[in-house]
Amino acid sequence: MTEYQLVSLWSKARHHVIISQLGPIFLLIVTIGLLAGGLGHSSVAVKLATAGILLASGILGAVAQVSAANEAMSIAEELRVLDTGSAISRRIVQQSGYANIVRFVTPTIFALIFVAILVSLAFPGQVTVIQFGRVPLN
Repeated sequence: MTEYQLVSLWSKARHHVIISQLGPIFLLIVTIGLLAGGLGHSSVAVKLATAGILLASGILGAVAQVSAANEAMSIAEELRVLDTGSAISRRIVQQSGYANIVRFVTPTIFALIFVAILVSLAFPGQVTVIQFGRVPLN
């Protein structure tokens, strides 16, 4: 493959990583908002459905992210071997290690947030939530 083709593939893999994070992030934000609105006091069926939706979207998002990160690392390796000397190729090769954040750190953060949401669903009103941006008036 040519350098141009590899750089194009790198850009597509990077785009896939970004897009694959949007769905799970949106669902987590909405769920946290719904928890604040009383979702934790809903029926067990609603709580299980919420957990299932979050888990499924998280797993699919993680698979897409890890797959795109693995592809990006392979593309960077191809660029390293090609060794054209261009600045963009050198930069991609240098930054390829950051794909490990997508492969390991991002799914770990999602798992921790998912556990926190499960705890909030299981024990509504019993988990203290830190409220940012509110200053006591007394």
